Amino acid sequence: MQKFLLLLFCGCFSVFQAYSQRLAVFGSVQSAADKSALPGATVIITKETDSVPIAGGTSDVEGKFRLEPVLPGKYMLRVQFIGYYPLAKPIEIGQTSLNVGTLAIQEEAVTLSAVEIVGRTPPGELKGDTAQFNAAAFKTAADANAQDLVQKMPGIMIQDGAIQAQGENVQQILIDGKPFFGTDVNTALQNLPADVIANIQVFDKKSDKAELSGFDDGERIKTINIVTKPTRKIGRFGRVSGGYGSNNRYLAGASVNFFSDDRRITVTGLGNNINTLNFSADPNSGDQRPQNGIINTNAIGLNYANKWGKKIDVSGSYFYNNRRNLTTQSRYRDYIIPSDVEQANADSGQVYTENSRSTNVDANHRFAMRFEYKIDDRNRILFRPNLNLQNYDFDSYFLGRTDYDLGSLNQTENRSNGDQLNGDFDNTFLYSHRFLKEGRSISFNLRSGYHTDGGDSYRLATNLFYNPDSSQTLNQYTNLDRKGYNWEGEVSFTEPVGKNGQVELEYEIGNRINDSDKRTYDYLEQMGDYTLLSPGLSNTFNNAYLTQEAEAGYRYNTEKIRLQVEASYQQATLQNEQEYPSNYNINRTFESILPNARLEYRFSKSNNIQLNYRASTSAPSINQLQDVIDYSNPLQVRRGNTELQQSYQNWARLEYRAHNPETNKSFYANVSGTFIQDYITNSTLIVREPLQLNESVTLGRGAQLIRPVNLNGYYEVRSYFSYGQPINFISSNVNFNGSVGHTRRPGLIDNELNLANSSNFRLGLSVSSNISENVDFTVSTNSRYNIVKNTLRPNMNNNYFMQNTRMRFNWLFWKGFVYRTDLSHQANVGLSNISNNFLLWNMSVGKKVFQNKRGEINLSVYDLLKQNNSIWRNISDAYVEDIQTNVLQRYFMLTFTYNIRYFGVGASAKDFENNNNGNNPNRN
Repeated sequence: MQKFLLLLFCGCFSVFQAYSQRLAVFGSVQSAADKSALPGATVIITKETDSVPIAGGTSDVEGKFRLEPVLPGKYMLRVQFIGYYPLAKPIEIGQTSLNVGTLAIQEEAVTLSAVEIVGRTPPGELKGDTAQFNAAAFKTAADANAQDLVQKMPGIMIQDGAIQAQGENVQQILIDGKPFFGTDVNTALQNLPADVIANIQVFDKKSDKAELSGFDDGERIKTINIVTKPTRKIGRFGRVSGGYGSNNRYLAGASVNFFSDDRRITVTGLGNNINTLNFSADPNSGDQRPQNGIINTNAIGLNYANKWGKKIDVSGSYFYNNRRNLTTQSRYRDYIIPSDVEQANADSGQVYTENSRSTNVDANHRFAMRFEYKIDDRNRILFRPNLNLQNYDFDSYFLGRTDYDLGSLNQTENRSNGDQLNGDFDNTFLYSHRFLKEGRSISFNLRSGYHTDGGDSYRLATNLFYNPDSSQTLNQYTNLDRKGYNWEGEVSFTEPVGKNGQVELEYEIGNRINDSDKRTYDYLEQMGDYTLLSPGLSNTFNNAYLTQEAEAGYRYNTEKIRLQVEASYQQATLQNEQEYPSNYNINRTFESILPNARLEYRFSKSNNIQLNYRASTSAPSINQLQDVIDYSNPLQVRRGNTELQQSYQNWARLEYRAHNPETNKSFYANVSGTFIQDYITNSTLIVREPLQLNESVTLGRGAQLIRPVNLNGYYEVRSYFSYGQPINFISSNVNFNGSVGHTRRPGLIDNELNLANSSNFRLGLSVSSNISENVDFTVSTNSRYNIVKNTLRPNMNNNYFMQNTRMRFNWLFWKGFVYRTDLSHQANVGLSNISNNFLLWNMSVGKKVFQNKRGEINLSVYDLLKQNNSIWRNISDAYVEDIQTNVLQRYFMLTFTYNIRYFGVGASAKDFENNNNGNNPNRN
């Protein structure tokens, strides 16, 4: 025992003595060509015998670096910077810290026809169907987030508050291939600093099954994968902010990332009443905030990713959000009425106007997880559960009125309140096995889900009808209880055929079952309660949709050509059982042949073309099938249709991608078309005389009865392009984008077919700076011209124009002062009875504080000119409407923000604590 204690004491003393010699290596990195400092260069120390990092970091804005702690010994110092040759230098550390001096590195060069071109950092490259951009080629402010960075890249933009890439909404963000905050794209991008990013990859992510087998099943989502810098894989970083302003406006939030190689944890929290939904949003940004009311948000989120041992990868996220939205809204809707009816002077020129206000409180819990177990090289298990719980409370009021050429038709004054509790749970379990023969595999996939939707609501409405005059008062209580579950099993087998071919055989079966019970009660004065059941507004309904599908496919793959063709036979059985207020059963069977095809031809590594075709079916929802009356607006009454059929969709898209690595020019274009048979649309009946639907509901003159129906004739054709290149003489990047689209929507109005044709033309231009971290600007403009034509009422044909021009400018100048401005001008021509043009101007002045300039005190003003507005137009098969909503307007706010930055290679948690005094030069 004494010997053991003596050995333990000697060991502890040796460790203490070693750590008492915490030495440092420091110096600076510069370009050998012009002696300029190189900020952001990667500097690491490795052993002489291998490349395992001992310590590491990056150079600061002056090119300086400091690496610690390092023990005495012989090492290799390595320097890397994009666009420069790597440098390796042997060093020996004695009993004191080592100054290696200035390290000059050479720029890479490419020789073309005996002409030497000094290489700049290439902004991007094309890898198959993945566009990859180098973050170092796009300069942003030092405290910018990932969203600020990606907006500078070709083909990526913000449209209507959503991030779009190659003309489509981005639906998922990955970090080093692992999910980050699920499908909440804005939260993911705004909680990751730009200075941790090495590359941005944009691609269409296939399903897990398709990535395993190589066969494309058509399930794709537009995805951005963020590749982090090697020196940013260990560290803690983020932002803490708090502010208070005029009109009692406030903001408090924090977002902190804890990265340690494979283990990555992000914690974020937010509380505010300035319409900010995700923490880290630019306080000057106007197009990131919802323009539909005044929103109070309290939220907390957690994202986790790690590797458990060598075989298990796990990632997950949890997000709680509580939002209160106070909205006032005005609506102007012009109905399409057949020309012969107008000529008969029966309710011609019908227009519906509505003014409303509502207070909605939405409390939401979201949980998502991905668990992948690689049993060995040939067996894998994937499990993905998702849970969403929502508690929704509402209190609303609206006054609606229908007028026509000769006067008023009707009016409703409606107050309602209630609460709903919705729950959705679904999960996917996938097992795959690869046989010893290359290309032979089998996989089993099981998906299941459970869904609930229920709640109570109260409604008090006063309805007036004219010519003849009548009135109606409704005082009702409604209880809704819906439950549903679904399951689907699938087995897939692949077998190689020849040198470059592979076949797949697949069978799947699944069922979707729903049970709905809706009861509405009228208020009885003598009972003082809601006790009288209203049969016409109540319904008990069961629905089942069973599908079976057998599929065969062939894939051919070479260096130049990738071809895949598939065909499946699908049998779907739709069963509906109505129990109340009357028994009514439906049993239908649908049989379909669903072909799919994909062809890709690679002209070169940076130039390819793709053609995709897919056929699919879609079943009507339970709300559309349920023969129950929705009387929430007595002037526009909706009713289900038990006779609905499933729709059949054909979709095709042609894509072309090109990137020139010599000129750094990139081009992307696509043309797509969608054609739907048995399209589910609306039939709108304008009531000329009082119409009794049942013993509980009678529609007055001018009211509308709206039912879903199947019609042929729907199609949509769209094209999109983007072109980007650097402009060297102003150190900026320019991006052109545009689109042309046409949509035809069929609908029935008074049993006459109307084809609502909508054509749109869009052209956009953006210029983003690439000057330095001190000067950052983006100027963009987007113009849209729309043509609307209707076959039933040509005099309602309308052309309107919308343009949004935006300028963002950030300037860091004298002794850490910061000036930011964001101007957004919206112009609308051709909208009805609505204020059309406005300029949203946000501005702030701040001062960087603390030695490392991580803190900032900022005075900002939102909507300086008090012109903010929210207007938009909706086009349907039965009407054209313009809507205006209240928005957040001018306020001033004083804010303090602190940016957390600490990165290190091989650092421990203790190292974080020991270097938390703000004096470590490696905290950059």
